[in-house]
Amino acid sequence: MIKAIRIRIYPNKETQAFFARQFGACRFVYNHALRLRTDAWLREGRLLKYHDTAKILTKMKHEEEYAFLQEVTAQSLQQSLRHLEIAYQKFWHKEARYPQFKKRHGKQSFTVPQNFKVRNGKLHLPKCGPVRLQRDAIIAGKVIKVTVSKTPANRYFASFTAEVLKPKPFKKMKSVIGIDLGLTHFLVTSGGEKVASPKFLARSTRRLRLRQRSLSRREKGSHGRERQRLRVARIHERISDQRSDFLHKLSIRLLRENQAIAVESLNVKGMMANRHLSRAISDQGWSQFLSMLRYKAEWYGRTILVADRFFPSSKRCSACGWINEALPLSVRTWSCPSCASKHERDVNAAKNILLTTTLGIRESHATGDRKS
Repeated sequence: MIKAIRIRIYPNKETQAFFARQFGACRFVYNHALRLRTDAWLREGRLLKYHDTAKILTKMKHEEEYAFLQEVTAQSLQQSLRHLEIAYQKFWHKEARYPQFKKRHGKQSFTVPQNFKVRNGKLHLPKCGPVRLQRDAIIAGKVIKVTVSKTPANRYFASFTAEVLKPKPFKKMKSVIGIDLGLTHFLVTSGGEKVASPKFLARSTRRLRLRQRSLSRREKGSHGRERQRLRVARIHERISDQRSDFLHKLSIRLLRENQAIAVESLNVKGMMANRHLSRAISDQGWSQFLSMLRYKAEWYGRTILVADRFFPSSKRCSACGWINEALPLSVRTWSCPSCASKHERDVNAAKNILLTTTLGIRESHATGDRKS
């Protein structure tokens, strides 16, 4: 299978200057081609493809005005055009919005498809000196290409796309659980286990506000503003790293302990429209967690069951099936008037999610959905 292996790299100042030129050239080629394709369609009704823009790029490199394009790796410039073509393909298939122009600020990247090698703990790229890799970095499989990126906090990474053997499936288990994602707890299982919400953003909010307030007072374009911007960016990246680490460890543990996991299909984007809960919801990382469960389940031979998002998992009695029509979020425990069963809201929801998937109302495997 194809897998990306992301490793931190430590370029020296000379290499950083080369990377800056490479980032800028690739960004320029992408934006220029996007402008040409947009204008050709709007003004002439003509559809430009990758090969058309590649021919234009070849002519540009021989013009004095664009002599800076000769200083960087030609393969990376071609890859920028390929990335634009992929963005258009996704737009035509309604998988993404219309391609947007790349900005100077934010994450920067370029791709090298060939003529690179890793030797003695260093990455060797065309027209560039060796770059030190993170200590004890392991790159398995046949490497197809490498993408060098720079984060807003000035951290550099190399992402190696490699062909690797599919991981060995986990030992088969008999347990099947349902999980309910929430805000009070990150998740609650049908067995009663409660995983506390780490709330990484909430814990760093005060420090982040102070840094952002100081940033807003700095003069634009000054060195002091750039230093403060880096401080803010480091806080954001630390929060992101903490969240990813927590989600990776939790998802792999659940899959290792259970043969199948039943989850609810959540409309996270719609839930984010609630301005009172949007920050707390974004801090949880539900979409990222569900995505991890899906692709790891495919890797390790596990099954993900998906309940319909409109199924009343919290309102339904998991014992007899009676539905409580009035159940506001403030009510955390309730008793069923039909069978007198006492329910804890989140545990009851997890049990119902498990029941509705195992009874065959809707079933979804890691490889796709199907009606049972």
